[in-house]
Amino acid sequence: MMRYEGSEQLADKTACARVRADLKMCLLESDCCKKERKLPRECLARRDDTVPDQCRALQNTFFECKRSMLDNRQRFRGRKGY
Repeated sequence: MMRYEGSEQLADKTACARVRADLKMCLLESDCCKKERKLPRECLARRDDTVPDQCRALQNTFFECKRSMLDNRQRFRGRKGY
């Protein structure tokens, strides 16, 4: 996971913003976006090897984080993905 050091701040202050930013950067650095000139959304929809496993793991973490915002049981346990 990418860490933000020093004066770098995310403009988005929502609950899962950091995981979303990491997923976005991972996708933009993948072969799918760089070499094939696809949008990150199109790359996630594809099921081939152009998207690294790290991006797939971040996609799952982002999903779990968003889902935990809707789950009332998670209010006491905290959000996943931090």
